[in-house]
Amino acid sequence: MIRSASLLAAGLLAMSAVAIPHQAEAKGCIKGAIVGGLAGKAVGHGKAGAAAGCAVGHHNANKKASQAQGQ
Repeated sequence: MIRSASLLAAGLLAMSAVAIPHQAEAKGCIKGAIVGGLAGKAVGHGKAGAAAGCAVGHHNANKKASQAQGQ
């Protein structure tokens, strides 16, 4: 129960980050953290999954933005 409460708190914190005016820095991180946190929770590593998901989501968002800028 404690893990689900901490995952919920992390999700709420991540969602509140959307309201921050500096969205460009967090682009992709929020979605990636939520997906990674849920996947990580399934194998017992929710926090690590959220951190990895944030990094991957941010990387993919930057890659997509650079491809769109190049076209």
